[in-house]
Amino acid sequence: MTSWNAIRRRRSESPQNSPVPTISSRCDFNGFATRVSRLGLDAVVAEAESTLAAFDLVVEESRHANGTRGLRMTIDEAFAGLGDWKKLTSGGVDWTKQSVGGGTVGVEVQVSGRSDMLAVDIMHLKEDLERGVIDVGIIVVPDDELSRYLTDRTPNLATALKHVNHRARDLPIRVVAFRHDGVGSALEKMRTNLGRDKPQDGRR
Repeated sequence: MTSWNAIRRRRSESPQNSPVPTISSRCDFNGFATRVSRLGLDAVVAEAESTLAAFDLVVEESRHANGTRGLRMTIDEAFAGLGDWKKLTSGGVDWTKQSVGGGTVGVEVQVSGRSDMLAVDIMHLKEDLERGVIDVGIIVVPDDELSRYLTDRTPNLATALKHVNHRARDLPIRVVAFRHDGVGSALEKMRTNLGRDKPQDGRR
């Protein structure tokens, strides 16, 4: 079992050789790229996507073998390390950043909750887009292959696209899917206080 502290340590000790996550798919809706270019948000979007290259990600390629809570925490740490990204812990869009030109990008990271939490994430993005709080939205999920090896009911690209098509296809949203870039020991799972012998993933 591989701990997340070990993953971060390997990445910091050998950043050039570590197997980092790979963005396997970008799916844009309703002129996302055009609006990003017009508002000068390319650098902010690139920053958001760079969080997926900030750590080492190898997994055991067995169905539901790998924990996910640490993965979410690691991505959040990457956002925090960039500076100027604002985090909302609950009740809204996870991460936002305003560019020097005044445009704002909102990012929802969904890797450790149930797949049906994507509906809530899209609601948050939709509300902020319609109110003008953000100008474009990004949803980050594991791709369909990686999700098979993560905790049961982990969201994936197919589920994210289904939800966006159903609820927000008329909004400037990008779905970013990533996959692991190596095979190794299973990622550790969270343990509950009630049953330390029974690994459990935390829920968002």
